[in-house]
Amino acid sequence: MTVVEVKSLVGGYLPGIDILNGCDLTAGKGELVGVLGPNGAGKSTLLKAIFGMVRIRSGQVLIGGEDVTGISAEKLVARGVGFVPQNNNVFTDLTLRENLEIGIFQRPKEFAGRLAAVCDLFPDLTARLKQRAGSLSGGQRQTLAMARALMTNPSVLLLDEPSAGLSPQRQDEVFLHAYRISRSGVAVVMVEQNARRCLQICDRAYVLDQGRNAHTGTGDQLMHDPKVIELYLGTLATDVENEQ
Repeated sequence: MTVVEVKSLVGGYLPGIDILNGCDLTAGKGELVGVLGPNGAGKSTLLKAIFGMVRIRSGQVLIGGEDVTGISAEKLVARGVGFVPQNNNVFTDLTLRENLEIGIFQRPKEFAGRLAAVCDLFPDLTARLKQRAGSLSGGQRQTLAMARALMTNPSVLLLDEPSAGLSPQRQDEVFLHAYRISRSGVAVVMVEQNARRCLQICDRAYVLDQGRNAHTGTGDQLMHDPKVIELYLGTLATDVENEQ
Protein backbone atom coordinates (compact mmCIF):
# COMPACT_ATOMS: atom_id res chain seq x y z
CA MET A 1 0.00 0.00 0.00
CA THR A 2 1.50 3.34 -1.10
CA VAL A 3 1.39 5.89 1.72
CA VAL A 4 3.30 8.83 0.22
CA GLU A 5 3.89 9.54 -3.45
CA VAL A 6 5.79 12.41 -5.04
CA LYS A 7 5.32 13.00 -8.77
CA SER A 8 7.63 15.18 -10.90
CA LEU A 9 8.12 17.76 -8.15
CA VAL A 10 9.54 21.14 -9.15
CA GLY A 11 10.06 23.92 -6.61
CA GLY A 12 12.35 25.96 -4.40
CA TYR A 13 12.59 28.69 -1.80
CA LEU A 14 12.94 31.73 -4.07
CA PRO A 15 10.91 32.82 -7.11
CA GLY A 16 12.43 31.56 -10.33
CA ILE A 17 15.06 29.39 -8.62
CA ASP A 18 14.21 25.70 -8.55
CA ILE A 19 16.08 23.28 -6.29
CA LEU A 20 13.81 20.36 -7.11
CA ASN A 21 13.71 19.66 -10.83
CA GLY A 22 11.20 16.87 -11.37
CA CYS A 23 12.05 14.30 -8.70
CA ASP A 24 9.81 11.34 -7.83
CA LEU A 25 9.46 9.20 -4.70
CA THR A 26 7.14 6.60 -3.24
CA ALA A 27 7.02 4.93 0.17
CA GLY A 28 4.67 2.19 1.28
CA LYS A 29 3.30 1.13 4.64
CA GLY A 30 6.08 -0.25 6.82
CA GLU A 31 8.77 0.72 4.30
CA LEU A 32 12.02 2.53 5.10
CA VAL A 33 13.11 4.70 2.18
CA GLY A 34 16.43 6.55 2.08
CA VAL A 35 17.10 9.80 0.22
CA LEU A 36 20.78 10.29 -0.56
CA GLY A 37 22.95 12.60 -2.62
CA PRO A 38 25.76 15.16 -2.47
CA ASN A 39 25.39 18.49 -0.70
CA GLY A 40 22.98 20.73 -2.58
CA ALA A 41 21.24 17.84 -4.33
CA GLY A 42 17.84 18.84 -2.88
CA LYS A 43 17.43 16.10 -0.27
CA SER A 44 16.20 18.20 2.66
CA THR A 45 14.29 20.45 0.27
CA LEU A 46 12.35 17.40 -0.92
CA LEU A 47 11.27 16.56 2.64
CA LYS A 48 10.29 20.16 3.32
CA ALA A 49 8.31 20.27 0.07
CA ILE A 50 6.40 17.17 1.11
CA PHE A 51 5.74 18.84 4.48
CA GLY A 52 4.41 22.05 2.94
CA MET A 53 7.44 24.21 3.78
CA VAL A 54 8.70 24.84 0.23
CA ARG A 55 6.85 26.45 -2.67
CA ILE A 56 5.91 23.79 -5.23
CA ARG A 57 5.65 25.12 -8.77
CA SER A 58 4.59 21.89 -10.44
CA GLY A 59 4.12 18.23 -9.63
CA GLN A 60 2.13 16.50 -6.90
CA VAL A 61 2.42 15.20 -3.35
CA LEU A 62 -0.10 12.51 -2.42
CA ILE A 63 -0.69 11.06 1.05
CA GLY A 64 -2.82 7.93 1.05
CA GLY A 65 -3.80 8.71 -2.53
CA GLU A 66 -5.08 12.20 -1.64
CA ASP A 67 -3.50 15.24 -3.28
CA VAL A 68 -1.99 17.40 -0.51
CA THR A 69 0.34 19.46 -2.70
CA GLY A 70 1.27 22.73 -1.01
CA ILE A 71 -1.08 22.53 1.97
CA SER A 72 0.25 23.76 5.32
CA ALA A 73 2.37 21.67 7.69
CA GLU A 74 -0.31 21.94 10.39
CA LYS A 75 -2.93 20.40 8.12
CA LEU A 76 -0.49 17.71 7.00
CA VAL A 77 0.09 16.64 10.61
CA ALA A 78 -3.66 16.21 10.95
CA ARG A 79 -3.58 14.03 7.82
CA GLY A 80 -0.93 11.70 9.18
CA VAL A 81 2.45 13.22 8.32
CA GLY A 82 5.20 13.52 10.93
CA PHE A 83 8.39 15.53 10.40
CA VAL A 84 11.62 15.59 12.43
CA PRO A 85 13.97 18.43 11.40
CA GLN A 86 17.72 18.07 11.77
CA ASN A 87 18.16 20.87 14.34
CA ASN A 88 16.16 22.46 17.16
CA ASN A 89 13.77 19.52 17.23
CA VAL A 90 13.02 19.39 20.99
CA PHE A 91 12.00 21.95 23.61
CA THR A 92 15.06 21.89 25.85
CA ASP A 93 13.44 23.75 28.79
CA LEU A 94 10.61 21.22 29.03
CA THR A 95 10.59 17.69 30.37
CA LEU A 96 10.37 14.68 28.09
CA ARG A 97 6.75 14.19 29.11
CA GLU A 98 5.91 17.81 28.31
CA ASN A 99 7.60 17.47 24.90
CA LEU A 100 5.45 14.43 24.18
CA GLU A 101 2.32 16.23 25.37
CA ILE A 102 3.04 19.02 22.87
CA GLY A 103 3.21 16.37 20.16
CA ILE A 104 -0.48 15.62 20.62
CA PHE A 105 -1.78 18.78 22.30
CA GLN A 106 -4.80 18.98 19.97
CA ARG A 107 -5.96 15.50 21.04
CA PRO A 108 -5.29 15.35 24.80
CA LYS A 109 -7.67 12.42 25.38
CA GLU A 110 -5.37 10.24 23.27
CA PHE A 111 -2.22 11.13 25.21
CA ALA A 112 -2.13 8.13 27.57
CA GLY A 113 -2.59 5.60 24.78
CA ARG A 114 -0.03 7.20 22.49
CA LEU A 115 2.45 7.60 25.36
CA ALA A 116 2.24 3.87 26.05
CA ALA A 117 2.76 3.06 22.36
CA VAL A 118 5.75 5.39 22.04
CA CYS A 119 7.37 4.13 25.25
CA ASP A 120 6.94 0.60 23.92
CA LEU A 121 9.00 1.59 20.87
CA PHE A 122 11.51 3.58 22.93
CA PRO A 123 11.62 1.92 26.40
CA ASP A 124 14.48 4.15 27.56
CA LEU A 125 12.06 7.09 27.61
CA THR A 126 9.93 5.57 30.36
CA ALA A 127 12.39 6.27 33.19
CA ARG A 128 13.25 9.75 31.89
CA LEU A 129 9.83 11.35 31.46
CA LYS A 130 10.43 13.87 34.26
CA GLN A 131 13.90 14.77 32.98
CA ARG A 132 14.45 18.02 31.12
CA ALA A 133 15.16 17.56 27.44
CA GLY A 134 18.11 19.96 27.62
CA SER A 135 20.03 17.45 29.72
CA LEU A 136 19.88 14.76 27.04
CA SER A 137 22.72 13.81 24.70
CA GLY A 138 22.40 14.48 20.99
CA GLY A 139 21.30 10.94 20.26
CA GLN A 140 18.76 10.96 23.06
CA ARG A 141 17.31 14.22 21.74
CA GLN A 142 16.87 12.63 18.32
CA THR A 143 15.04 9.74 19.97
CA LEU A 144 12.77 12.18 21.79
CA ALA A 145 12.12 14.13 18.57
CA MET A 146 11.10 10.93 16.79
CA ALA A 147 8.89 9.94 19.71
CA ARG A 148 7.14 13.31 19.74
CA ALA A 149 6.47 13.11 15.99
CA LEU A 150 4.95 9.66 16.53
CA MET A 151 2.51 10.90 19.18
CA THR A 152 -0.04 11.73 16.46
CA ASN A 153 0.19 8.16 15.12
CA PRO A 154 1.31 9.28 11.63
CA SER A 155 1.19 7.08 8.55
CA VAL A 156 4.46 8.59 7.28
CA LEU A 157 7.46 9.94 9.18
CA LEU A 158 9.97 12.28 7.50
CA LEU A 159 13.47 12.30 9.07
CA ASP A 160 15.96 14.99 8.02
CA GLU A 161 19.53 13.73 8.60
CA PRO A 162 18.83 12.18 12.01
CA SER A 163 22.41 10.92 12.47
CA ALA A 164 24.16 14.23 11.78
CA GLY A 165 26.81 15.12 14.36
CA LEU A 166 26.42 11.94 16.39
CA SER A 167 29.05 9.45 17.47
CA PRO A 168 29.06 6.05 15.69
CA GLN A 169 27.31 4.41 18.63
CA ARG A 170 24.55 7.02 18.73
CA GLN A 171 24.20 6.85 14.97
CA ASP A 172 23.57 3.13 15.21
CA GLU A 173 20.87 3.77 17.80
CA VAL A 174 19.13 6.32 15.58
CA PHE A 175 19.22 4.01 12.56
CA LEU A 176 17.85 1.16 14.68
CA HIS A 177 15.00 3.39 15.86
CA ALA A 178 14.17 4.37 12.27
CA TYR A 179 14.12 0.71 11.28
CA ARG A 180 11.86 -0.25 14.21
CA ILE A 181 9.48 2.59 13.44
CA SER A 182 9.11 1.37 9.86
CA ARG A 183 8.51 -2.17 11.01
CA SER A 184 5.71 -0.92 13.25
CA GLY A 185 3.84 -0.04 10.05
CA VAL A 186 4.88 3.58 9.50
CA ALA A 187 6.32 4.63 6.15
CA VAL A 188 9.68 6.26 6.95
CA VAL A 189 11.43 8.60 4.51
CA MET A 190 14.92 9.42 5.75
CA VAL A 191 17.39 11.93 4.30
CA GLU A 192 20.93 10.87 5.19
CA GLN A 193 24.55 11.84 4.54
CA ASN A 194 25.79 8.55 6.02
CA ALA A 195 24.91 6.78 2.80
CA ARG A 196 26.54 3.43 3.51
CA ARG A 197 24.81 2.96 6.85
CA CYS A 198 21.48 4.10 5.42
CA LEU A 199 21.70 1.67 2.50
CA GLN A 200 22.37 -1.19 4.92
CA ILE A 201 18.97 -0.81 6.58
CA CYS A 202 16.64 0.79 4.02
CA ASP A 203 14.24 -1.15 1.81
CA ARG A 204 14.71 1.24 -1.10
CA ALA A 205 16.63 4.44 -1.73
CA TYR A 206 16.78 7.38 -4.09
CA VAL A 207 20.01 9.17 -5.00
CA LEU A 208 19.31 12.77 -5.98
CA ASP A 209 21.56 14.99 -8.06
CA GLN A 210 20.65 18.61 -8.81
CA GLY A 211 17.08 18.01 -7.73
CA ARG A 212 16.53 15.01 -9.98
CA ASN A 213 16.47 11.25 -9.47
CA ALA A 214 19.92 9.98 -10.44
CA HIS A 215 19.65 6.39 -9.16
CA THR A 216 16.87 4.32 -7.60
CA GLY A 217 16.87 0.80 -6.22
CA THR A 218 16.94 -1.36 -3.13
CA GLY A 219 19.56 -0.62 -0.52
CA ASP A 220 21.53 -3.69 -1.54
CA GLN A 221 21.34 -2.83 -5.25
CA LEU A 222 22.66 0.69 -4.74
CA MET A 223 25.32 -0.46 -2.28
CA HIS A 224 26.78 -2.66 -5.04
CA ASP A 225 26.09 -0.41 -8.05
CA PRO A 226 29.50 0.54 -9.55
CA LYS A 227 28.24 3.96 -10.69
CA VAL A 228 26.82 4.80 -7.27
CA ILE A 229 30.00 3.61 -5.57
CA GLU A 230 32.23 5.64 -7.88
CA LEU A 231 30.21 8.84 -7.98
CA TYR A 232 28.57 9.01 -4.56
CA LEU A 233 29.48 6.52 -1.86
CA GLY A 234 33.02 7.79 -1.57
CA THR A 235 31.83 11.31 -0.78
CA LEU A 236 28.43 10.96 0.86
CA ALA A 237 29.54 9.72 4.29
CA THR A 238 30.52 12.80 6.28
CA ASP A 239 33.13 12.92 9.00
CA VAL A 240 31.52 12.03 12.32
CA GLU A 241 31.93 14.54 15.08
CA ASN A 242 32.08 13.42 18.69
CA GLU A 243 28.72 13.73 20.36
CA GLN A 244 28.53 16.65 22.74
